[in-house]
Amino acid sequence: MEFITLYLQALIDLSNAMAPYILFGLIFAGILHELVPDTIVSKHLGHSSVLSVIKATLFGIPLPVCSCGVIPLATSIKKSGASNGSTLAFLISTPITGADSILATYGMFGWAFTIYRIISSMIISIIAGVIANFYGDEEVPEKPKPAFSMAAPKQAVGAMSFSAVTPPKTEESCESGSCCSSSGSCDTQTGTCSLLTNALSYAFGTLLKDIASPLFIGLLLGAFITVAMPDNLSEILIAHSWLSYIIVIAIAIPMYVCATASLPIAAGLILAGVAPGAAFVFLTAGPATNTVTMGVVKKMLGTRTLYIYLGTIIIGSIIFGLGLDMILADVDVKEMVHLHENASFIAMGSSLVLWAFVLYYMLKPYIKNRF
Repeated sequence: MEFITLYLQALIDLSNAMAPYILFGLIFAGILHELVPDTIVSKHLGHSSVLSVIKATLFGIPLPVCSCGVIPLATSIKKSGASNGSTLAFLISTPITGADSILATYGMFGWAFTIYRIISSMIISIIAGVIANFYGDEEVPEKPKPAFSMAAPKQAVGAMSFSAVTPPKTEESCESGSCCSSSGSCDTQTGTCSLLTNALSYAFGTLLKDIASPLFIGLLLGAFITVAMPDNLSEILIAHSWLSYIIVIAIAIPMYVCATASLPIAAGLILAGVAPGAAFVFLTAGPATNTVTMGVVKKMLGTRTLYIYLGTIIIGSIIFGLGLDMILADVDVKEMVHLHENASFIAMGSSLVLWAFVLYYMLKPYIKNRF
């Protein structure tokens, strides 16, 4: 009974931690889908080349999106024509090195550590993307779907590239009420209204529907792993220093922790006497992976690409962790750590909204068949 109570509490805490960022990522992806034509995405990120992977990596680095918020963004650019490699590179680089995480890393560990973290994440992302392009699962071409139109009207061939991004405006989209003009004719304000409406419909009607199942399973598994994690983690890592990298990998891979939130955990490990390389492994593998992301990668990019994703992150983070230990061999790492918690009603509200959508999409087929 105690385990069930702890599990439910962990599930609630995990949902509260992830939900605001997932919803933010969905909205961000919806707006991006409306503003950025699919032709641009397919042109720059659609080729199975090293350059397209590098572009996806550089595009993802500054975005302040965590490992759960990046899921709808990656799903969106994949639907817009990005290759498997570009999507995977974006999926890895974005959660490790967002602008907020870069600043937080600098404030806690200094500029040298920050630069090392950025460069290592770029290299891991690019290698994973290149391997995925050449050795990942076969890509199945998918026609980009117009967001929110029940039936796409027939159009001239010359208009096809525009219609893939935004459904053509008709008189029906300019009904009186909402934020449309009372005369029923579209104006600038209506254009903004239409963009937001289409963005939200695409985010919550298309993207969230696609990731609802792996999201549900990932949350359940993530909560279980959180409960099963030992309280005396730092003691175990110090006692088994030669195994610390493997132990940290085993914990960090399935666990949800965003890039910024991983910093105080890594700092605490270093201050407790854990090798800085092992803490760095946690900083890399923790934000880049979790049970939710793994489920989405498998569904979206295939099983072989999932293995490339995990293998590259595991090997890359260990290599760069060992390299950091060599660089800091003669440095008192405790002196370079400059060591915060919050919770809000927004997190709880976001969690309720997310679960409502997830359960709706999970139960919808059964309800449909029954009635």
